Amino acid sequence: MPRKKTQRITKLTIALLIIFSFVAGGLGGVITNQTLLLLKSSEPELTETKQENIREIITERYVENSSVIATVEKVSPAVVSVVVTKDLPLYRQYNSFDPFEDFFNDDFFGIPRYEYRNPQQNETEPETQKREVGGGSGFIFSADGFVITNKHVIEDQQAEYTVILNDGTEYIAEVLGLDPVNDLGVLKIQSEEKLPFVKLGNSEDLKVGQKVVAIGNALAEYENTVTSGVISAKGRSIIAGGSLQGTEALSNLLQTDAAINPGNSGGPLCNLKGEVIGINTAIATNANGIGFAIPINDVKQVAESVEKYGRIVRPMLGIRYVLIDSENKTDLGFKADFEYEYGALITGDPNNKKDAIIINSPADKAGLMQDDVILEINGQKIDKVEILKDITTIHQIGDIVKLKIWREGEIFDTTVKLDEVDIDKKAPEIQEQ
Repeated sequence: MPRKKTQRITKLTIALLIIFSFVAGGLGGVITNQTLLLLKSSEPELTETKQENIREIITERYVENSSVIATVEKVSPAVVSVVVTKDLPLYRQYNSFDPFEDFFNDDFFGIPRYEYRNPQQNETEPETQKREVGGGSGFIFSADGFVITNKHVIEDQQAEYTVILNDGTEYIAEVLGLDPVNDLGVLKIQSEEKLPFVKLGNSEDLKVGQKVVAIGNALAEYENTVTSGVISAKGRSIIAGGSLQGTEALSNLLQTDAAINPGNSGGPLCNLKGEVIGINTAIATNANGIGFAIPINDVKQVAESVEKYGRIVRPMLGIRYVLIDSENKTDLGFKADFEYEYGALITGDPNNKKDAIIINSPADKAGLMQDDVILEINGQKIDKVEILKDITTIHQIGDIVKLKIWREGEIFDTTVKLDEVDIDKKAPEIQEQ
C-alpha cells in the first residue's frame, strides 16, 4: 500500500511540473531541462526513457502552443471585419399636438428630442438613416488591397461596405465581383501604403486531425476572434441557407471543430505555418463543433483572376444540364437501349424560357446540341456535379478539355476551348455549367 501511495504522489508531482512548464512556456527548452532536474530530485529512480518521454511531451505542447500564437500574429494584421450599412426609411408616429412633449423630451431625463413625421404623408424623398444591417469577415490577399470574403456577406447591391483592419483603420470598399460558382466575393480597398496580406497555402496537403486556427469577426461584434481545432473531415457537401439568394449547394468543403460563429463568414482558416488553407463559410446550426470552410485551392483561381482582370472570371462550357442516374433515366425520356446510368443531359428550361446552350459559348462554338449527353470530361465519367464543377475550379480561360458525347445512339469525342460566359440567374432544377 505505501508504494502505491508513493506512485500516486509521484504522478501528481509530474503532472504539476508539466503544467508549470506549460505556463512558463516562453522559456522553451530551458524549462524542459529545469523540469527534469526537479523531477530527478523528487524521484531519484526516474529512468532515462521516462525523462525522454516527458521531454517530448513538454516540447510537443510548447511547440504547438507557440505555433498557434505565431500563426495569429502572422495572419491577424491581414484579417478584416466587413461592416454592411444601408439607408433605411424612418417611420415615426405623428402627433399634431402633445402637451407632454416639452416635459418628457427634456434633456434632464436623458430622452432625446424626436421629430415626429407622418409616414402616410406624401414626400418626394422619404427620410432615411444609414444603419448597420450586417457584418462578416474577410482577409487581404494582395498588398494592393484585394479582399476575399463570402458572397453571402456582400451580395446586397443596395448596401455599402466598410472594411476595418485589425489596427482599427477603416476603408470604404468596392464590390469587384461575386462568384457564380462558389460562395465567394471580392472587395477592393484603396490605400496609399502597401497593406498586410496573407499567404495562401495548399488545401490538398491537409490531413484529417490536423490542427487549424480560425480568425474572424464573431457575431459581427468581436473582431479578430481566434479559435482553434482540427480538420474533422474533407470533401463534405451541404445545402447552405440564410443568404439573400436563398439556399446554395456547396461541395468539397472542409469540416472543422474550430468554433465558427455568425460573423466569422469569410474569415480565414489557417494551418500552423500561418498559411490560409480555407475560408470559413457555414455552420451546422443544430450541432456544436461542426463548421465548414471552402478549401483555399478552390479560391486561388478567383484570386488570380481578380488580380489579372480586376474582376472574377470563370471559364465555363455554357450549358444547362441535368445529371442522369438509374432513378431518373426513364423520366428523362431515355429508352432501354440507352445503356448509361451517368452523364449530363444538355437540356433547357421551357418554364423560364432558358435555352440548353448559351449562344456564342464554348459549347455552342464546339457544336454541342440540346439533348446531347456528355458522358466524360478528360476521360472522367460524369456521375456527380463536382466533376463538371471542376471545369470552373481547376481550369483557366483558354484551356482545352476533351468531351465524350452521346447523340442519338452514337458516341463521338470532341474538344472544347473554355472561355468566360455571362450566365443569368440559375433556373430551378436545372444546373448550369
